[in-house]
Amino acid sequence: MQRVLVVDDEPHIRTVLRGYLEADGFRVTEAADGEAALAAVRGDPPDLVLLDVMLPGIDGLEVLRQLRGFSDTYVVLVTAKAEEVDKLVGLGVGADDYVTKPFSPREVTARVKAVLRRGRGAHAGQDAPLHFDGLTIDPAGREVTAEGKPVALSSLEFDLLAALAGSPGRVFSRAQLLERVWGYDFYGDERVVDVHIRSLRARLGDDASDPHLIATIRGAGYKFVGRPR
Repeated sequence: MQRVLVVDDEPHIRTVLRGYLEADGFRVTEAADGEAALAAVRGDPPDLVLLDVMLPGIDGLEVLRQLRGFSDTYVVLVTAKAEEVDKLVGLGVGADDYVTKPFSPREVTARVKAVLRRGRGAHAGQDAPLHFDGLTIDPAGREVTAEGKPVALSSLEFDLLAALAGSPGRVFSRAQLLERVWGYDFYGDERVVDVHIRSLRARLGDDASDPHLIATIRGAGYKFVGRPR
């Protein structure tokens, strides 16, 4: 039975989420602040942490920063406003997914299931490295190098890049990328794909107006245009 740590300073939110998660077969533990969350992960690491950004004392982003220093457990951040997702993704804080308030508890459980189902080895079946001009993607090691230098990507960013680069020239709609990378029927705004594409381009040094890796196909989606070598 997989275990989820729910971190929120509002007791009624923790109670509601616990009820829905337990109904779906998860074991649930709770923490009301950042210090308790870090102690809980150190003491008995959960499979996933559902982490509110706005916490008293140590906020959620600092909790995540410290947590990433000793754990690679999955983290789904809960944010107060949809607009914050742009900022959080841009900061590259290392979350595996995002949920915005107000949320449906069913949506949250769907996100949790999807992240755990996707796993960090979502593209492990593609073991052979992919080589393009100035870019190498190693699915087995989940490593990316650009112009010979390592590129730090979040789990989602890596899976998004691997999905696109695995089928060069193919146009993927936002819905197809959500299904392939996020791995579930998406409840929220498909714009989350655009946010992650922007972040991915920035990390790879790709220019949306003159792309050499990821091109926007107006009205259709995105495709990988890197030249194989």
